[in-house]
Order: sequence, then structure tokens, then C-alpha cells
Amino acid sequence: MKRRVVITGIGAISPNGNGREAFWEATRNGVSGVRNITRFDAAGYPVRVAGEVVDFDEDRYVTYKDRPHVSRAVPLGVAAVEEALCDSGIDTRSMTREQLRGIGVSLGSGGGSQEFTEEQYRLYYTGNQKQCSVYTIPTSTIGTLASEISMRFGLRGFSHVVSTGCTSSTDAIGYAYRNIQAGVLDTIVAGGVDAPIAPLILRGFILMRIMTTRWNDEPHRASRPFSRDRDGFVIAEGAWFFLLEEMEHARARGARIYGEIAGYGSTCEAYHRVRLEECGEEPARAMGIALDEAGVPPEAVQYVNYHGTSTELNDRIETRAMKLAFNGHAYKLAGSSLKSLIGHPQGACGAAGIAATLLSMRDGVVAPTINVDESDPECDLDYIPAVARPLDFEYAVANCIAFGSKNSALVLRNLR
Repeated sequence: MKRRVVITGIGAISPNGNGREAFWEATRNGVSGVRNITRFDAAGYPVRVAGEVVDFDEDRYVTYKDRPHVSRAVPLGVAAVEEALCDSGIDTRSMTREQLRGIGVSLGSGGGSQEFTEEQYRLYYTGNQKQCSVYTIPTSTIGTLASEISMRFGLRGFSHVVSTGCTSSTDAIGYAYRNIQAGVLDTIVAGGVDAPIAPLILRGFILMRIMTTRWNDEPHRASRPFSRDRDGFVIAEGAWFFLLEEMEHARARGARIYGEIAGYGSTCEAYHRVRLEECGEEPARAMGIALDEAGVPPEAVQYVNYHGTSTELNDRIETRAMKLAFNGHAYKLAGSSLKSLIGHPQGACGAAGIAATLLSMRDGVVAPTINVDESDPECDLDYIPAVARPLDFEYAVANCIAFGSKNSALVLRNLR
């Protein structure tokens, strides 16, 4: 019999709030964290908005000496992990080496330290080679990102990065779930972080013509999932992490449980680098696999946290996939897109949606999708427009879709 896996700690560093409760307060009240870019001068760019994390003290989480040698993703991730550990009641400083060997790290990130690498190239090609970090290679290697978390907290279990594009953190949590199920470890820190707000990264996305260009003067209106007039996504950053535990292990130490991971599914369309196949079959199949593992019929699900990027293609096809996965029940399902509030934090987006879903479970209220001024006729489900809604629910699905034809979904269960 497979072991059951629960979540006992949540940490969040988000464009709309630093800290779990600040993030949730803004999210449930429909407060956007999308603003004009301040990280660099974006005046000459056709896109000048992003979901930036503001009022965040990096020096609290990375020493002044180390800051030039790590990416922004490191302090963001450390801060979220620190909060998740504290929330779960675990103090790694008081643990023995043997105890620390029992805690692993499973981190999802789409870009890892790309903005750090971009800065090293900038220094090199502007004649400032002496300012380049001696750690350019290890920091630019995506696997080192998980090591930074492990080293900061002394965690000696496995330390792995899952990088599958936008599904990265969903897959990292699924990977942790599988390892706890199998008895490899009882406790794993899992989640996602990305920090892609940098000049060349932004230019790269602009070249793909998948970012919104119409809302530079009204940034809070820029991310518009499922709205008829949407014209692209908003790039964002942030970190959302959890403490995953085997259920009996959590109960034995009296931990508060936010919810159970009941199922995980992942598929690939094998179709295109960035486009989605019109039929929506593989995103639907990923949700179906997760539901089958959870032993949950589609009609038992009451809430869906959508990928909902605000691109014309994603929102339409995700809606189609929902109808395939849930049949007629899709029209009875409440669902929302967190990206309307924070933008798209790339590989960390799945973890962000899971955090919002778990806090919805805790408080019996589901967050809204803002900026759906007029629904696309092909996006005709209940996206909880504009205002949060009271909803007590047992089962939810958190859905994710990525570049490279990847699809992943988790089923979350409320144990209250």
C-alpha cells in the first residue's frame, strides 16, 4: 500500500505579497502585484510590465559577501523555504546530522539562474571582466540552485532540481510525492522559484510575441486570463515552497496539515516547442491520470486552479482540456487563475497555484480571476470573475501546461 503524503508548511514570496499570509490576503482580495518594471530601464521595450517582488531584503537571506555570486532566485527561495519550515514547526538548527539526512529538497525552476548568467555576460562584454563572479559556472548550473537551499538549512537528503518549463514546480512536488510514497524519505522540502526579470530574457519572450504589449500604462490590468481581449502573458518572479511529509510521520509530531496530495499525473503531447495541440487531449489526460491515482471521480472535484496564462492559445485549449477531463461537470466547477494577480512566474507557477489552493481549503474561500472584462466565447467556464467566493471543498485539481508539450496536474484533498 502506498504511503500517504501531506503538506504541513507553506512559504511564499510573491509579487502581491511577501510571506504566506500577505500573499493570501492580496490573492483572496483580488489585489494585483503586476507593476511597471523597476529592475532595469525598460523604457525602450514594447513590454514594460512584470510581476516583480518588491520590498524584499535580499541581504537578510544571503550575506553581502555571497550576493554577487548567486542569482536572485537564491534569496527568494531561501526566504520561502525558511517560512515553510517555520510554519511546519521544524527548526533545522536544533537537528542532528542524522535527522538532517532525512530531509530532502525537490526544487522546480524553469530558468534557474539565467538572470545571473546574463549579468556575467554583460560584465564580460562591457569590459568589466574583473567583476565577473568566480562562481559563474556553478551558479549558472541549474542543479546548484537546490544545493543553495540544502546548504543554507543543512539538509542532507537528496537535493534535486526538476526543470520542465512551466510545469517545473508541479513536477518537483510530484517527484517529492513519489519519493515519500515509496519510502525513500519521510520529509521533503518541495516547491518552485524563478527570477526571470532581466533585459535579454524579456527580449527573448518579446521576440516570441507571446507577451502583452497593450497595458503598459495600466499594469494591474495586463494579465487577463480567459478575457476576450487578452493578448499575452506577463512575466513574473517569486518563490513558493512546502514541507511534504508522510502522513503518519506528520501526525506523530502533531503537525498541522493543510491538505493531502492525493494524485499526480504528467504527459507530453510530443507536438511543438511552444504551441499547444488544439485538441487538448494530453492536458486532459494528465488531469485524468492524477484523478485515477487519487481514486476520485471527476464529479467529486469542486475547484480547479488553472494554468491560465492569458495567452490566446493556452486559455482556449486549457478550457477545452477541462471539458474533456470533466465532461459536463466542467461547467459546474469553480476555477481561477492566480496569474491574473501575479503574472507568470515561469517554472514556479505551479507551486504558486498550489499554495493558493491549500489556503483556499484552509479558509473556505476561493480566489478570483481578475480582469475578465468580457469572456472569450471559447472560454465559457466558471472562472470566479473579479470577486472571491466562499467554497468549502474536499478535492481540487491544480493544473499546469509548459513549453515542450508538457502537462502536469496534482489532486489535492482537504482532510478537515
